[in-house]
Amino acid sequence: MTALDLSSPVAVVGTGTMGQGIAQVALVAGHPVRLYDAAPGRAREAADAIGARLDRLVEKERLTGPERDAARARLKPAGALSDLADCALVVEAVVERLDAKQELFRALEAVVGDDCLLATNTSSLSVTAIAGGLGNPGRFVGLHFFNPAPLLPLVEVVSGFATDVSSATRAYETARAWGKTPVACADTPGFIVNRIARPFYAEALAVYEDQGADPATIDAVLRESGGFRMGAFELTDLIGQDVNESVTHSVWQAFFQDVRFTPSLAQRRLVESGRLGRKSGQGWYDYRDGAERPEPHTAEPAGPPAYVVAEGDLGPAAEVLALIREAGIEVREEAEDNGTRLVLPSGGQLVLADGQTSVEFRDVVYFDLALDYRAATRVALSAAQSTSPRTVAEATGLFQALGKKVSVIGDVPGMIVARTVARIVDLAVEAVAKGVATEEDVDTAMRLGVNYPLGPLEWSRRLGGDWACSVLRNLHECAPTGRYAPSLALHRHAYAADKQEGTPS
Repeated sequence: MTALDLSSPVAVVGTGTMGQGIAQVALVAGHPVRLYDAAPGRAREAADAIGARLDRLVEKERLTGPERDAARARLKPAGALSDLADCALVVEAVVERLDAKQELFRALEAVVGDDCLLATNTSSLSVTAIAGGLGNPGRFVGLHFFNPAPLLPLVEVVSGFATDVSSATRAYETARAWGKTPVACADTPGFIVNRIARPFYAEALAVYEDQGADPATIDAVLRESGGFRMGAFELTDLIGQDVNESVTHSVWQAFFQDVRFTPSLAQRRLVESGRLGRKSGQGWYDYRDGAERPEPHTAEPAGPPAYVVAEGDLGPAAEVLALIREAGIEVREEAEDNGTRLVLPSGGQLVLADGQTSVEFRDVVYFDLALDYRAATRVALSAAQSTSPRTVAEATGLFQALGKKVSVIGDVPGMIVARTVARIVDLAVEAVAKGVATEEDVDTAMRLGVNYPLGPLEWSRRLGGDWACSVLRNLHECAPTGRYAPSLALHRHAYAADKQEGTPS
């Protein structure tokens, strides 16, 4: 099954931001496009707005004048659903209400031909449920574009329970012909991106609620150590706190209130207060004129230790040893079974975040996971109140000697980046095991849909197959609510990795 022929008309129903964006994508690809909106005059307004964006593409030399003129000639507002009768594909982008979408598609089914592909751009509703009332649900698919649709490459092609393979394949190939990067996925709450991305927001909020760090510090650590494009608080301010919370709540409800997807009370209070982010002028940050952006907590300068004793290779943080040597600090190595720590001159230990807390041990400082310790510009440390101030100072001075800013946060198990990545990996491994999508499509979706620096499965391979499972087991011991219990899929993944590496399990 191949992509739709460019001569085939495509219709978009719903002319808000997403509807206009999808229409522009199909139009620039070469299709005749029909725009329909139930509100009188909206389709004409949307056509004019798309025309203005085509003008800007010409100004930016992304379209030629003749290409723009031809595209404008192919774009037509529709006065009634009956005007869509000859369309080969109809994409819906109306309000996110199941009853509204079901009613629309029942009306469309009575108008279009039997071979017309019907698609929803829903981000949170069940594709299967939307198609439930149709006479031919086999031709119904999800085509989830990301906003802004003309710019973002990812499209999740979602197969409902009754979707025919031929319909899903045609939708997939059509999206690819439009210059997009499609990924195939089963109809599951949140699809790929909105399902697997929940911990990015949830764990930042949990650290904040536990008084581990303030939003500016958490965001800085996620960016400067974790390698994420934006921190969780600034990203939810951009998305809209109400929108982000609504998606979280929808996924949580759809998974029968699975504790792993529980919404945040802190975010609920923010929404209730009307602080929705950039669009309202205030969210976690203040965007009003003259407001100052809060700075992340950064430790004062401290002297570096004269030496460190390395017990083991530090696992995922092995690069830190090379950086210490390059900084001119002596590294004394001691063979140690399963050793993954540095011993400081104070006698205190510096340990990579593993899901445990400093209070559980005598004189331990944890340091957070980094995407790339050489490139990282900030490293977070955590310590208990009982940890020796000298040990904290030596740990701080050590990373400062490596050219890093240091943020000392509260004694939070798993810290910030480590717990976030471990949970993202868990949900990704589980999604693959349950047949939601392939490893390749999961990694592609998370890189392109939410700009993650690595795909979760790629990250897992880099960290070691049992790393995420080990961190989550420790977190689950600290907080045995079920939120951090590793999935069965991750458990199997970890043991399979052990066997491949020849480690007794």
